[in-house]
Amino acid sequence: MKRFLILGAGTAGTMMANKLRKSLSVDEWEITIVDQHKTHYYQPGFLFIPFGIYNKQDVIKPKTDFFPPGVNVVFSEIDRIDGENNQVFLNDSKVLSYDMLIIATGVRTVPEETPGLKDKLWYKNIFDFYTVEGAIALQKFFKSWEGGKLVMAIAEMPFKCPVAPIEFVCLADWYFTQAGIRDKVDISFVTPLPGAFTKPIATKMLSTLLEEKNIKVIPEFYIQNVDNETKELVSYDNQKVPFDALTIVPVNMGADMIENSGLGDDLNFVPTDKETLQSKQFENIFVLGDASNIPTSKAGSVAHFSAEILLENLMSYIEGRPMMAKFDGHANCYIETGFGKGALIDFNYDTEPLPGTFPLPGIGPFGLLKNTKINHYGKIMFRWIYWHILLKGKEMPIEPHMTMAGKVKMK
Repeated sequence: MKRFLILGAGTAGTMMANKLRKSLSVDEWEITIVDQHKTHYYQPGFLFIPFGIYNKQDVIKPKTDFFPPGVNVVFSEIDRIDGENNQVFLNDSKVLSYDMLIIATGVRTVPEETPGLKDKLWYKNIFDFYTVEGAIALQKFFKSWEGGKLVMAIAEMPFKCPVAPIEFVCLADWYFTQAGIRDKVDISFVTPLPGAFTKPIATKMLSTLLEEKNIKVIPEFYIQNVDNETKELVSYDNQKVPFDALTIVPVNMGADMIENSGLGDDLNFVPTDKETLQSKQFENIFVLGDASNIPTSKAGSVAHFSAEILLENLMSYIEGRPMMAKFDGHANCYIETGFGKGALIDFNYDTEPLPGTFPLPGIGPFGLLKNTKINHYGKIMFRWIYWHILLKGKEMPIEPHMTMAGKVKMK
């Protein structure tokens, strides 16, 4: 009996557990998935909690609801991987051996990396919404807040779901407009990027959108520390941005066990072949989702599209065939823009987000780089798709590779 081990039971790990159990013989392969947490979080839903659109019960379910029969489940913290000897050491002193290994341990927020961030104002005037606890604390704060300077800041690149901060300021504009105090709330978006997004065409569209909403973009701001006394963000070149309420994306890093294993870079992301998704250090280790260092968005759509490629390559590797499937970096993100509308971007390693229609050329129904109601509905519908289709490894009617069909090339 051969042993397939999956580390991490978030989006990526759970999808692969389902796909592998359908693809590998029960008589030949034992599949085990390991995670320290028993609760599965629908992380895209965290964004909606501060504004009262979702509550905690809308974004959590037991992880065991999504594991297929015939997969062993171990709930334990992981200490390290010994890639030379094909072993994983757990914190309870248990050792798991493997023939094949997938690392899908995701990312974690590390607010301690930014001086002053987790000081006396943490969860009083300073919040994150990348944890359910931070999102709930911010919801309570907004209920009684009477206005002032609201700053949305990004501590460092890369981070999970890169469009979420843009969505946050758009929803804040909507929320405070409905509350009748938008004129009392000054909203700023502080980013280390040169604009609202990473690519020029999308940046132009999103920057125009934020300008129309009277949201100030402060680009190329590299946070050195947060001054709790003066309520200011301070950059390395001594720029200062005052705040009354600060929402921040803390530094994102890979799991500690990646560092313990000697498998990661400076931020504990695993060096990974961006096309085959194979570890660059050990040929029987593959990496899926946010745990890798591949140069694309750390987003659920990337995990979904790359899972299709990974499955094909795993089957090739097991059968001794060349790994011919190549992941192109395909990412697809709905962007909530407030007032019941949304935008959509679709891109990969080589092609930036372009205008057009998705998924059907000329038909849509979704509009790329357009601010429409149907795009908003796409975002809302995705929660059902996530729980009932995506996590369970079922087929989606969208190809894993990005297509140029329906896109308008820009000169």
